[in-house]
Amino acid sequence: MSRIGKMPIPVPDQVRVEFEGQRVTVEGPRGVLAFDVHPNMQVALADNEMIVTRPNDTNQNKALHGLTRALLANMVTGVTQGFTKRLVINGVGFRSEVQGSTLTLQVGYSHPVQIEAPEGISFEVDRTGRFITVLGNDKELVGEIAARIRAVRKPEPYQGKGIAYEGEVIRRKAGKAGRVGGKK
Repeated sequence: MSRIGKMPIPVPDQVRVEFEGQRVTVEGPRGVLAFDVHPNMQVALADNEMIVTRPNDTNQNKALHGLTRALLANMVTGVTQGFTKRLVINGVGFRSEVQGSTLTLQVGYSHPVQIEAPEGISFEVDRTGRFITVLGNDKELVGEIAARIRAVRKPEPYQGKGIAYEGEVIRRKAGKAGRVGGKK
């Protein structure tokens, strides 16, 4: 059996799980998330734990078993605690600010870049404008929006300017060596 797939998913008391055919809906203090489970997977709720089972040991079902369990566990975590991604802006004059649900980035272009937060996502910027936090209940959506923000100005390897994830290691290059002397 899959080591991930066979682990039960603990469901806290404040979370409600509902099944409608293959659709699983998880409702908690932070909101509601829904997911359509693959027809081969079965999900059951027993003793405040969700259990995912698979019909046989084909490679596809083995892969779906762990994936389904991980996605359902992320839904339970999302409606109880939520997810965050932090980004860091490096560069002279680079900054960001939030106005309502719009994130405005000034990262060296001739114009500011505006990113609108989709439903369920919010942005926070520290007072220096160098740290952006993406908050939400859906782990996939939080990661996707953070990736879109990073794609506006990826960190470059020579000076390290750009938008990077917090803790991301940027491989640096030496640049031009230059000639030490010339013709005389």
